[in-house]
Amino acid sequence: MSRHVAIVTDSTAYLPPRTMERHGITAVPLTVVLGDQALEEGTEISARSLAQALQKRRSVTTSRPSPEMFAATYRKVAESGASGIVSLHLSAEFSGTYDAAVLAAREAPVPVRVVDTGMVAMALGFCALAAAESAEAGGTVDDAVTAAEKRAAGTSAYFYVDTLDYLRRGGRIGAAQALLGSALAVKPLLELNGGRIELLEKVRTASKAIARLEEIVADRAGSAQVDIAVHHLAAPERASALADRLRARVPGLADLHVSEVGAVIGAHTGPGLLGVVVSPR
Repeated sequence: MSRHVAIVTDSTAYLPPRTMERHGITAVPLTVVLGDQALEEGTEISARSLAQALQKRRSVTTSRPSPEMFAATYRKVAESGASGIVSLHLSAEFSGTYDAAVLAAREAPVPVRVVDTGMVAMALGFCALAAAESAEAGGTVDDAVTAAEKRAAGTSAYFYVDTLDYLRRGGRIGAAQALLGSALAVKPLLELNGGRIELLEKVRTASKAIARLEEIVADRAGSAQVDIAVHHLAAPERASALADRLRARVPGLADLHVSEVGAVIGAHTGPGLLGVVVSPR
């Protein structure tokens, strides 16, 4: 049995399944609670079902994986031949996932380094990929953590949402910021800053907000070699059109991913989300 450093993340990384399989990355699912049903993200509830539930104003909440779920994952990964594990997760400002992983790591059969990346969605996914590539090159646990943290430090994430109401309800943005974003029916642009979602700009219309999002991303990318991910919830045409424009505007574009976010992030942003992650290599 070969010994290697294994990478674990959580379901909010939204990495393509083929990418996860190719790099041997394991994702622990968060849970969406829809009414009285607790459903695992990625296997038991789809983004489409989540969007429909939100549009019908059904009660939707989310919860972290249990420490027991992480412990079982760490045991399974160790049994597959891992000599150490790097466990990379969404911002602890959003979820107790990091805390659950830390509890489980104490009893794991191999050393586990748990990292709060301060990221979410493909901003987290790119960190997991950087760690996996380091491990594949023969890097140690410390090397993989360093690669992930370096990627996180350079990565930016920007979001357009139709309303801040979902973020306010879930406590992911302050009531004062939500009120500012809702005033005069402006459309909010948000950014991930210090592991938190913050109001970046207020724009008068959806079309102007999306155009501004494109400008911000193009400026952030500059001429450097970057990977970009375009996320959406129930807005595939918007996402596809934005991705096409970014392909034309970003000279150093390496990889571009377009995907719908999962149910956990969707529950806090609502239908109409358009997000872009810019991650220099």
